[in-house]
Amino acid sequence: MRTDAVHRAVDAEIAAVRARRPGSAPTVLDVGGGSGVWAVPLAAAGCAVTVVDPSPDALAVLHRRATEAGCADRVAGVQGDTDGLAELVPPGVADLVLAHGVLEVVDDPVVAVRALASAAAPGGVVSVLVANRFAAVLARAMAGRITDARQLLDEPDGPVRERGNNGGGHAAPRRLDTARLRSLLEACGLTVELLQGDGVVTELVPAATLEANPGAADALAELELLAAVTPPLRDVAARLHAMARRSPAG
Repeated sequence: MRTDAVHRAVDAEIAAVRARRPGSAPTVLDVGGGSGVWAVPLAAAGCAVTVVDPSPDALAVLHRRATEAGCADRVAGVQGDTDGLAELVPPGVADLVLAHGVLEVVDDPVVAVRALASAAAPGGVVSVLVANRFAAVLARAMAGRITDARQLLDEPDGPVRERGNNGGGHAAPRRLDTARLRSLLEACGLTVELLQGDGVVTELVPAATLEANPGAADALAELELLAAVTPPLRDVAARLHAMARRSPAG
């Protein structure tokens, strides 16, 4: 998902890389990038992008989209997952590592973040986008799923078991909150430079409301950007986004 707040942060980092190394293509590693929602636009903008994803079907879509966009020569797809990242790509070379929607599904988030940090070049940035636990608690409570909401609040380390329609259960994706996300990144040697919300208010406003009010969409976009960095609104966003830098000393 490419929302304004996340998009702006990623673009700002790419611009900073270009300012430090004029004439050199920024190198991006997109872990779990699948079909290229982020990778293809970044490659089209001149970045050299490597996508690591476990799905061969998603990588096939990535190749097709990159070809259609005329940037296939700047996109490489590698099949694999986060746990084996060190064996799939050279360590310490990516100016920017994207891990959007990855930490929800890995076996061990600490191992995963360490792998992401190792893939970043000294001074490089890891961009992490995760589902927010507190937003999920509120959503379940509002839907009448009180037991699930309480379980998610009581068991922050998740994933938890959620009931299905037939009375059974399934493992829900792992969710983090702002404090736990910051702690996880810092424990792996990264410095958090930005921690913002994604989907704070935009997903609460009906489309019909925007269509009926001229200018409402632009006003909502501006409100979202402000809410994204304003606690406690940020802390109940649908997703949380962090930009964390590896030490220039490596």
